[in-house]
Amino acid sequence: MATPPIYIGYDFTITPLQPATEILIAELGYAGFESFVETTEGVKAYIQKEEWHANVLEDIHVLHSGEFSITYTTQEIEQVNWNEEWEKNFTPIIVDDICSVRAPFHEQPKTEYDIIIEPKMSFGTGHHETTHMMIQHLLQTDVANKKVLDMGCGTGVLAILAAMKGATPVDAVDIDNWCYLNTLENIERNACNDIKVYEGDVTIIADKQYDIIIANINRNILIADIQSYVKSLSSKGTLFLSGFYKVDLEQITEVCVANGLECYEIIERNDWLAVHYMLK
Repeated sequence: MATPPIYIGYDFTITPLQPATEILIAELGYAGFESFVETTEGVKAYIQKEEWHANVLEDIHVLHSGEFSITYTTQEIEQVNWNEEWEKNFTPIIVDDICSVRAPFHEQPKTEYDIIIEPKMSFGTGHHETTHMMIQHLLQTDVANKKVLDMGCGTGVLAILAAMKGATPVDAVDIDNWCYLNTLENIERNACNDIKVYEGDVTIIADKQYDIIIANINRNILIADIQSYVKSLSSKGTLFLSGFYKVDLEQITEVCVANGLECYEIIERNDWLAVHYMLK
């Protein structure tokens, strides 16, 4: 019988939690950390001891950012039961009594849309405000037979919901390899096998057209890519944007208006926004 791997566990305390938690998880993933559990104070991250080295955090730039306070402790762990960790820290959510997002080990609730997600290192479980609000937007939108893009798909949860609501075709794109692989796993888990998943950036959609584009990323990437989104929108197309704070709305909307969009509806949750724009 193979010897269970030994892990080095890092317990990060983060202030403020977002967007530092999201950035930290992404950077740690590139550094070789393979599992994460978000906590009320930050995040726990795990790396196999054989992959660990003294300078493992050297390229984790968010640790040196003046915008956040991040401290951590470490310990050696003989074996980690990841299902047990998720059971302790990942609770199912229900959005507007219509859509549930849960892990495979949770009991199935009585909702119209039940999405099973095993997030691993990917962002987008529905617990974060931005994903929760984007789910709300999709629940309010008729997507049947519409061409939909989930840009920066993370776990693929938004693409999966769109497909469950009858959108076709549905594309999901993420620049991160782990998110790409995790989305493939989750669409299979939810029997949404018609979703096409691509690894890359906004150049992937250069020759494609969509009725609805969902982009839950961060302010700077959104601002840089809005023009590309608009070029890939069909006439009277819809653009859902999130991943930014209320204070960023004016700047985001200014770029959208300059590209022929108008603001249609705003959802706010704990100073985060998810905004529905439409082509004029």
